[in-house]
Amino acid sequence: MNFEDVRNIYSKQIFFTTNQMFAWYPGFDKNNLNRWVIKGYIIKLRNGLYSFEGYREIPNFNLFIANQIYRPSYISLHTALSFYGLIPEAVVQTISISTLKTSRFENKVSCFIYKNVKESIFFGYDQLPFSDGRSILMATPEKALLDLLYLYPFYKTEIDFLDLRFDVDTLPELINKEQLYGFLSKYKNKSLEKRVKTLLKAYAISN
Repeated sequence: MNFEDVRNIYSKQIFFTTNQMFAWYPGFDKNNLNRWVIKGYIIKLRNGLYSFEGYREIPNFNLFIANQIYRPSYISLHTALSFYGLIPEAVVQTISISTLKTSRFENKVSCFIYKNVKESIFFGYDQLPFSDGRSILMATPEKALLDLLYLYPFYKTEIDFLDLRFDVDTLPELINKEQLYGFLSKYKNKSLEKRVKTLLKAYAISN
C-alpha cells in the first residue's frame, strides 16, 4: 500500500487516524506515516491523528481541526473574539474550551490550546459551516466574552476592559444582551456578573 492509496481512501475525510489505517489494512507499516510526514505529504496533528498537507490552504482549517484534536471542545476566547472582529489583533494560537483537562498541542497547522471548564458551563456554541457539509463548533459572541471573563478574572476594572480594545462599533452590534444575561445566569457567579456589568459600562452599553 502506497501514499496514493491512502489519499484516495481518506482525502475526503480531511483527517484520518492510525486505527482507521490498521482496520482497513492490518499489515500497514506505521513507519510509512513518519516518512510521509517528512516528505510533506501529510501533517501529524497529534499522536494517532493525521491530515493532508494541501488542506492547510482551506480557510479556517485550523478551527475545524481544533474540534477534532480534542473532544469535546468548541472554539472560544480570543480566537472566537478575533473571528467575530471584536478584537483587533490576529490570534496566532487556536484556543478552545473543553470539559477535559487543560491541554496544548503544537503542529504545522497551529498551536492548539484547550481550557477546562465544568460541564455545567459547556454550552453556548453554534455550528458554523466549514467545507463539504462539515461544521465548526464556535462559541457565540456572548459566550466567548463570558468564557474570557470567567477564565481570566484579573480583568476587573473599566480600564482593564478598555485595554482589551474591543471594537466599539462591533461590540454593541454583536452582543445580544438578553442572551448574554441568560448565559451569565448559568454560571451562578456573582463576581462574574459584576465584571460583565463593568465591561458593558466601560463600552457605554446600557445594562
